[in-house]
Amino acid sequence: MKITGYELFTVPPRWLFLKIETSEGIVGWGEPVIEGKAHTVKAAVEELMQSLHGKDPLHIEDHWNMMYRSGFYRGGAILMSAIAGIDQALWDIKGKYHQAPVHELMGGACRDSIRVYSWIGGDRPADVGQAAKDVVNAGFTAVKMNGTEELQYVDSYEKIDQVVERIATVREAVGKGIGIGIDFHGRVHKPMAKILAKELEPYRPMFIEEPVLPENNEALRDIANSTHIPIATGERMFSRWDFKSLLADGYVDIIQPDVSHAGGITEVKKIASMAEAYDIALAPHCPLGPIALAACLQVDATSHNAFIQEQSLGIHYNAGNDILDYIKDRSVFEYNDGYVKIPKGPGLGIEIDEDYVRERAKVGHNWKNPVWRHRDGSIAEW
Repeated sequence: MKITGYELFTVPPRWLFLKIETSEGIVGWGEPVIEGKAHTVKAAVEELMQSLHGKDPLHIEDHWNMMYRSGFYRGGAILMSAIAGIDQALWDIKGKYHQAPVHELMGGACRDSIRVYSWIGGDRPADVGQAAKDVVNAGFTAVKMNGTEELQYVDSYEKIDQVVERIATVREAVGKGIGIGIDFHGRVHKPMAKILAKELEPYRPMFIEEPVLPENNEALRDIANSTHIPIATGERMFSRWDFKSLLADGYVDIIQPDVSHAGGITEVKKIASMAEAYDIALAPHCPLGPIALAACLQVDATSHNAFIQEQSLGIHYNAGNDILDYIKDRSVFEYNDGYVKIPKGPGLGIEIDEDYVRERAKVGHNWKNPVWRHRDGSIAEW
């Protein structure tokens, strides 16, 4: 079997899909994208695919190493996202070739299902109390929300109070038994992160996410020493080498690699195993589309330290299209009592509605991050 061709589809709301074709008629789907940089990642995929034409798609480990190691300049958000989508598609092909789900080819599943959480609020969270009630009534047992608006390096206690008030509202709305993940989104700098983490402790968050930007991970030591809340990070880290020092330092409790950003199924499985050796939990980042979510679930199935999975159904970014729109069997991602079953179909376990993908690709998208500024005119972290 040989790789004979590929196609890329830029589809709303902000995704990029990859279809790889083979000489035996088996096709695989991947989702190589960086939110806001879909066209840049598309160009990187086109460059990488030149080296795969005519190759056996089943040799995934070799292809991964070729794409990563044959480049003198390697790593980073764009290249690793391009590799990630190609890797997903190759695993999809391999699973279909062997008529088995990807997790069966990775040693078999260690779980039948995994807990999922739902996003509430938006970039600047509002009406979170009612939103939390709604998703809990829909059967979810955990929610995640942006905790803050933009914050300066040193900001006012008034803004701290506003964050605490929002979290208190959510906790009151959902009760004690619901998990609340609070995403700092890299908007908070070290001086304020220490204060905010301490103030949030009474509300028993499930975790605080990206309390500082990953380039400031050394600050996690001080934050971890000032709070008992589990600390999660990793969505903007792209390889096992990026995670190496983070895991060894011991100041993180949950890692969140993204299967569409961090080198795909092949790499995230290795990152997960590294984390397990340090007794660190796995909660893959996935505010993306159905292919990314299916790939995450295949990794979750084989990772003992996976405890919860992000998913984007109804997230504020998904205006116009949502994850179920692009698949034929929507029951694959059916959530029951806050859990989703691991897909058992061949490959990634989903069937893409290619006709609909082609229809929406005619619309496309040019989604970009918002640009925020502080009151003094300086750029704020989004």
